[in-house]
Amino acid sequence: MGEGFGPWQIGDGVDVEIMPLISSANIATGFHAGDPNIMQQMVVLAAKHGVGIGAHPGFRDLMGFGRRHIRSSVDELVNDFIYQMGALREFTRLNNAPLRHVKPHGALYMHVAQDEAMSRALVNAIQRIDPSLSLYCMAQSLTFRVAQEMGLRVVREFYADRDYDSTGSIVFTRRVGALDPAAVAAKVLRACQQGTVQTVDGQPIAIEFDSVCIHSDTPGALALIQATRHVLSDNGIAVAAPLPMPA
Repeated sequence: MGEGFGPWQIGDGVDVEIMPLISSANIATGFHAGDPNIMQQMVVLAAKHGVGIGAHPGFRDLMGFGRRHIRSSVDELVNDFIYQMGALREFTRLNNAPLRHVKPHGALYMHVAQDEAMSRALVNAIQRIDPSLSLYCMAQSLTFRVAQEMGLRVVREFYADRDYDSTGSIVFTRRVGALDPAAVAAKVLRACQQGTVQTVDGQPIAIEFDSVCIHSDTPGALALIQATRHVLSDNGIAVAAPLPMPA
């Protein structure tokens, strides 16, 4: 959420319509998108609708929307992550709306998922800053294994608007075309009820998750979220943010 910069917007510019339909928001923190005014607007909007607020730090890559890999040291990347986290956390403090979780964005998310040293350094930093925070990641990632081993709470994600490969990882792409809302909703329902997802090879694989992710910059994101919420509700599946960790 909040993935614009100044007068520029990424996606359909429907964050105001999306926010009441979701339970957790990953708010851009300035490096891949977002600026102080947008961050403040998103925090106020999330607090208004009772949405769990998460920081969404990315590579320092406004031009590429954080979806290009940038070669940096582990220390540099962790420091960039902390810097962005701190920026959003001050806005949550200003609005008495606590920061609940963190989630790397785009190419940084994929980099952390495959790099054990980076995962360990990032988990360590989060624990030192605020051990009550949750880290959003894929169940098949190194990040998930490392965070569990180190005792940081993790929230496993299912990607409604991304394809999966045979390993259970998402197929990374910089541009996503328009998707069929009914097909996306059916994909989420199947994952919830059967615990499976169809891969790009056409084969079903088992999937475990705690949260469903839909990107606001996916074309037609609002329709995807509306269709998914309707299907889940019609099948008796409630949507709620993970409970906060005790202080």
